[in-house]
Amino acid sequence: MANTYRCLVVDDETDIRELVVLTLERMGIQAESASTVTDAKHMLQSFSYDLCLTDMRLPDGLGLELVQHINAQFPGLPVAVITAYGSAENAVSALKAGAYDYITKPISLKQLRPLVESALKLSSQKESQGANTVDLIGASPAMGYVRTMIAKLARSQAPVYISGESGSGKELAARLIHQNSARKDQSFVAVNCGAIPENLMESEFFGYKKGAFTGAVQDTQGLFQAASGGTLFLDEVADLPLAMQVKLLRAIQEKKVRVVGSTIEEAVDVRIISATHKNLNAMMEKGEFRQDLYYRLNVIQLKMPALRERPEDIPELTERLLTKLCQTQGIDIPVIADDAKVFIQQLPFHGNVRELENMLERALALCDGQTITVEDLSLEDMPAQLSDRPVLPWKAPVLERANEPVAKAAEVVPPASAAPATAPGTMLPMDVSLSDYLEDIEKRTILQALEKTNNNKTAAAKLLGISFRTLRYRLSKLGLSKEQDADLEDADGDEE
Repeated sequence: MANTYRCLVVDDETDIRELVVLTLERMGIQAESASTVTDAKHMLQSFSYDLCLTDMRLPDGLGLELVQHINAQFPGLPVAVITAYGSAENAVSALKAGAYDYITKPISLKQLRPLVESALKLSSQKESQGANTVDLIGASPAMGYVRTMIAKLARSQAPVYISGESGSGKELAARLIHQNSARKDQSFVAVNCGAIPENLMESEFFGYKKGAFTGAVQDTQGLFQAASGGTLFLDEVADLPLAMQVKLLRAIQEKKVRVVGSTIEEAVDVRIISATHKNLNAMMEKGEFRQDLYYRLNVIQLKMPALRERPEDIPELTERLLTKLCQTQGIDIPVIADDAKVFIQQLPFHGNVRELENMLERALALCDGQTITVEDLSLEDMPAQLSDRPVLPWKAPVLERANEPVAKAAEVVPPASAAPATAPGTMLPMDVSLSDYLEDIEKRTILQALEKTNNNKTAAAKLLGISFRTLRYRLSKLGLSKEQDADLEDADGDEE
């Protein structure tokens, strides 16, 4: 550790001050101390520090007051709080007030060292540019708020609870918090709590000693040890059984775990981020989720918006996901037909971004390689479920990322033969449903193709870029088969 770092230690107990100062100096950090809130404020005003460690209870006030003062007057300066053993409420209050982290008395040097090291890493990054959230697609106000929150959460060690519907990007948000934090060089371990059998849960989380149970042939580390120094992401945390919730609560509060088959606890340095699509408040009322664990996990909450709450992001998301899928498969990027764009924007997307991606992947398999149509989306039963929100202009995104050029998407221009009668981006008439509007576009397009080919269905299908079988199916569905047969009979009668 470089000796250019400077730390302020605030505690009214002389022996604790001396212990912490001595430990910091052995780490090559210049350490100074104060015994009151007033003295600490004066020293902060007089000198520049990279870290502050403060006790919660001081002769002239609370360490919480100092935390708030530092956040207001010295933004970017990490401040960690020293709390009494078992005072979980104080620790949570400090984290909510903006403390970087906390450590409990009696102070363990095994816990103090990693806390100081990660805090100083964060301090050295305080002049860096904003958080890297390029993987979060969308320019809506909702996504702007998410980006701001991720940047703030990355500068803390506080447990984060991410709520949101399935497929809304909870794990992506957790990864971005980790990647922008002082822990970014260490492991990010994600675990689906509902996927671990209940009888294996404790050994999976905390590890086990050789001989601890039948089949334990060697010492094995758990998820907490695997994430040491990094971040442990507990996805679907609501699926944890009550017995495991108690053990997890203790591990989070004391920052220690007991390996299965061992008689001693070992310190762990792990940041906890949790997520679920379930309503934890309702589960607490039913006694299915512990209230004390909820308040330890939900120190800071980040809510991921549903896709239908940010419809303006759908065009960019669609184009980027389509580009990613095509790059993965090594194929050219097809054009999305105008009626398909309208259709996509009107879907409710109860499965959110994951549903959109799955739908595009299916469309790539079904399309002709040139154009994605409404039919390719394979959602024949969806029109009845369409939303009534207005159709927004479809803006193709700039597909460039920092240090990562992305292949340019194909220009979104529909074939001349399939041009709709209504100009792209035109709002639907108030007295016409979307399904009728789309049907009218399709009818006009097919009739134009048939007219150009003198009712030759094979040629018309080729002109439209679809198979002959698909054209016959569309004619039948749109009620055009009989009309075409009648036209052909009239033509034959005229020739006679």
